[in-house]
Amino acid sequence: MALRDFSHDVSALALNTATLGHNIEDHGAGWPVEKVIDACAARGLGGITFWRREIGTRAVEIGDRVRGAGMEVVGLCRTPYLTGAEAPATLDEARASVEMAAALGAPVLTIVTGGTEPGTKGVAESQKRLAERAATLAEFAAPLGVKLALEPLNPMFGGNRTCLFTVSDALAICETVGADNLGVAVDVYHVWWDTGLATALDTAGGRIFGYHLCDWLENTTHMLLDRGMMGDGVADLKAIRAAVEGAGYQGACEVEVFSARDWWQRDPGEVLDVMVERFRTCC
Repeated sequence: MALRDFSHDVSALALNTATLGHNIEDHGAGWPVEKVIDACAARGLGGITFWRREIGTRAVEIGDRVRGAGMEVVGLCRTPYLTGAEAPATLDEARASVEMAAALGAPVLTIVTGGTEPGTKGVAESQKRLAERAATLAEFAAPLGVKLALEPLNPMFGGNRTCLFTVSDALAICETVGADNLGVAVDVYHVWWDTGLATALDTAGGRIFGYHLCDWLENTTHMLLDRGMMGDGVADLKAIRAAVEGAGYQGACEVEVFSARDWWQRDPGEVLDVMVERFRTCC
């Protein structure tokens, strides 16, 4: 299958607003949601993914504004953790995040799982807990038209932020749960190193619900807040996309760059312009 040609068409490009620093307080230029929407539309982007803290009680209003600007709401970040010491005792907040996604018109809600269950060793017990909670949440989300995307994280986040490290791990949870609206999000930052990625994606069977772009800097200085813009690092972006599209994914390519010392220090307009150019030439 030939790769989609993005050199003259950026309608498949979506901004994850984290790229402008909006998901963490005191970072970025602080553009209001309306200005971000207008700037993305002016550059021909196809969509935007928001974070819950940006939405508040304005989900319907913001979703309508995005669509009125000729774009789509691609997704919503994210549920609270479902496993680990920081996971809420109930799924009430997770259900509320599903309802927010539905009101926003976001077809996909991302799940960053959370870490290992207190008192356990390894990840088996945590993944069992994850499957149980994901099954309950998927059942709640289905009638609201919301898909849930499990996002495996780079192994360096093991313990406190995730119990899923590979796409294969995430797909195994999906197979265990068996819900049509439970799938995976493939994030370059977290999977670039995985030599088994293409093989795992061959078994995805339509469960790829998201594809996230950035780059891995060879000399990264912070494991969470020092991602590279596409083309600045060592990830084989074309090969990863070939594997993702070879598995049948034809959806949005969502740029998500956490960069406290570089991109979040720049004017958001510059960030968007560079993002568009790199998408055309590097991805």
